[in-house]
Amino acid sequence: MKHFILPPETKDVTYVPITLSWYTDTQDDSNTSPECKKCKLNGGYCLLNLDADSATSCYIYKGRNLGVILGVSISMGLLFLMVIGYALYKIIKKTKSKRRKQRFFKRNGGLLLKQQQATDVDETILFTSKELEKATDHFNENRILGRGGQGTVYKGMLADGRIVAIKKSMVVDESQVVEFINEVVILSQVNHRNVVKLLGCCLETEVPLLVSEFVSNGNLYDLIQNETDEFSFSLYMRLQIATEIAGALSYLHSATSIPIYHRDIKTTNILLDEKYRAKVSDFGTSRLVSIDQTHLTTLVKGTFGYLDPEYFQSSQFTEKSDVYSFGVVLLELLTREKPISLTRFGENRSLATHFMLAMEEGRAMSVFDAMIVKEGFRTELLSIANLAMRCLNFNGKNRPTMKEVSIELECIRLSHVSLIDQTNVGLVKQYEEVSPIYGKSTSTLVTISDNVVDGSW
Repeated sequence: MKHFILPPETKDVTYVPITLSWYTDTQDDSNTSPECKKCKLNGGYCLLNLDADSATSCYIYKGRNLGVILGVSISMGLLFLMVIGYALYKIIKKTKSKRRKQRFFKRNGGLLLKQQQATDVDETILFTSKELEKATDHFNENRILGRGGQGTVYKGMLADGRIVAIKKSMVVDESQVVEFINEVVILSQVNHRNVVKLLGCCLETEVPLLVSEFVSNGNLYDLIQNETDEFSFSLYMRLQIATEIAGALSYLHSATSIPIYHRDIKTTNILLDEKYRAKVSDFGTSRLVSIDQTHLTTLVKGTFGYLDPEYFQSSQFTEKSDVYSFGVVLLELLTREKPISLTRFGENRSLATHFMLAMEEGRAMSVFDAMIVKEGFRTELLSIANLAMRCLNFNGKNRPTMKEVSIELECIRLSHVSLIDQTNVGLVKQYEEVSPIYGKSTSTLVTISDNVVDGSW
């Protein structure tokens, strides 16, 4: 039998006597007693007790258990420090983000908006940057609907499924911020079916964002310039659109609690929905006007071709300046020409001047779009042409108000509808009289002839 030598005595060794019924000193684990195996599993040494042949002793080093304890403690401590560090990182990051958003909110006119709301403006819904980033797929370029002088418009979908248009200002400076807040203030007071509806805004981003209803069919300028045969842009549709625009401007000028001058009426700012209903948009340069005010003295802003010449000379903007711009829109609807032509020269480059000269020379009908001339509704075309001339009068005092324009256009539209109905009845009656000769059914519907009235003028 082999005897194991006890390791040198140290303070790190604990003697644990274990009484065994039998023990062999063999190195073979298969002959080792269960008690010895248990001793070895506990990290000890199983040795023969020299004083008693039938007993052994188990020696366990404290140092081994202490190492395990220290290892576990250090690991737990490091894990705890990592958790605390990550939590502190998140708190610091969140605090910085909150302060950054507060800084943007102030810079983007949040205080100005609150000041306006405290006086005469209803509460505006404030969207979070996270909501709008998710709605636009982080402002993906594929979501861009259009770009303008004041910013970029994105298409987005809110969490509740609503499709919206999100206008992102292009630059950050004091004048742009004032215009943006001005647009929010104005649209928050407007509730008209032919004016784009404001849903809210976001001021906690680097540049302010405006959220409004999405209008699906593009703008009027693109519709006018799209001269394909696939789409029939009838006189009735043009009258309908013109009447809706005039009604919206009349509402802004005289039906709101405080009169609103748009100051940038043009076909690119007239949007169309799926039923081709007009929606006036882009109020960035608009102004609220006190009831006792007759004009605004401001820096000249607007778009060449639509700009009131009287306003350009005096810097005094009145409601009649909007009337002039609407007159140009009316001409675009009648002629399908651009407000500033690249093919005409001199003063004729301006559509307004070109049309007024043609009217004075008695050749206005040659300027009209051939499509509506073929429809043959001479009376309505002359009425619209005369109304446009009055809107474009160089003296603002001689121009009609938008309310008067709206009423007159509605009368022309109703007259046009009545004439269409009469023409339909006449043609159907004529068809019923003639069809028996040819043996055709009298139930067949008849379309309006392109030459109901002689188109020669």
